[in-house]
Amino acid sequence: MSDNKSPLSRLLDRFGATGSLLCAVHCALLPMLLAVIPSLGLSFLLDDALEIGFVVFVSVLGLFSLVWGYRRHHLFRALSVLLAGLLLLWLGVLYPPLHESTVPHAAVMTLGGMLVGLAHLLNLRLNHWHVHDARCAH
Repeated sequence: MSDNKSPLSRLLDRFGATGSLLCAVHCALLPMLLAVIPSLGLSFLLDDALEIGFVVFVSVLGLFSLVWGYRRHHLFRALSVLLAGLLLLWLGVLYPPLHESTVPHAAVMTLGGMLVGLAHLLNLRLNHWHVHDARCAH
């Protein structure tokens, strides 16, 4: 089983998985750090615009990377996990009842970030095990 995946594609998946998992950790720890962040001069981390910007970035990177992977392995598994994670992230930042409640918001954003990270890891695995043969168009 050869792995002919480009270094850029591998880098994007690893970058996306790491970023998504860091996002999940950020969302899980944020409720506990709400009192500490202002005293450390890190109040910008609480800004809604930063959060929305991060979700936009994660969405673009994830869709680009996983659609690229889908075109290679033709399996919808990783893309479906990504879409579920992105749905949760977007609900967390745009749906007022979730966004305005600390614990539900943290739970939804953490789960969404974990799913996006898992999708990148799954995409790496699917691309690694992809075999070019007569059935493959690539």
